[in-house]
Amino acid sequence: MADETQFRALLLQGLAGDEAAHRAFLAAAAALLRGYFRNRLRGAPEDAEDLVQETLVALHTRRDSYDSAYPLTAWMYAIARYRLIDHLRRARHRNHAPLDDLEVGGDDPEFLASDARRDIATLLDKLPAKQKTAIRLVKIEEKSVLEAAALTGFSESDIKISIHRGLKALTRLMADAGVS
Repeated sequence: MADETQFRALLLQGLAGDEAAHRAFLAAAAALLRGYFRNRLRGAPEDAEDLVQETLVALHTRRDSYDSAYPLTAWMYAIARYRLIDHLRRARHRNHAPLDDLEVGGDDPEFLASDARRDIATLLDKLPAKQKTAIRLVKIEEKSVLEAAALTGFSESDIKISIHRGLKALTRLMADAGVS
């Protein structure tokens, strides 16, 4: 498998009309997607392969939506993730077989946690550095206000105010994005 730079080059060459590069891109994407779906759909290799094919079709039809300012694999895995979510929703309506408090085809907690961490990081990056640091230390890393003040050199009052303002800003950002 090519690295991110080579992978991206294949897609961009394909967008420029190089059919061989586009085929090479889809073949490399298929290899990555097989691993991605097989890890999330253990015991259902046929479903994983169906999702690989659905995602390849989506990558092909939506290739013009790729923004080269962002990592290609992030764009590709976002499309794959939505395909997986749709698949799990369909499967949940067909199959509810509990297994020790875990439903077959249920959400993978580690996968969801990694998405949540990525979403939080994206939102925090939109805040001023002082607010982002205060929230990260106190709310995410669970340090005390006193510890956060000592680590940053800000006063305890400054840490509290930064957290308050940052959380208000995050609430506005989430409301603007339609997140409840």
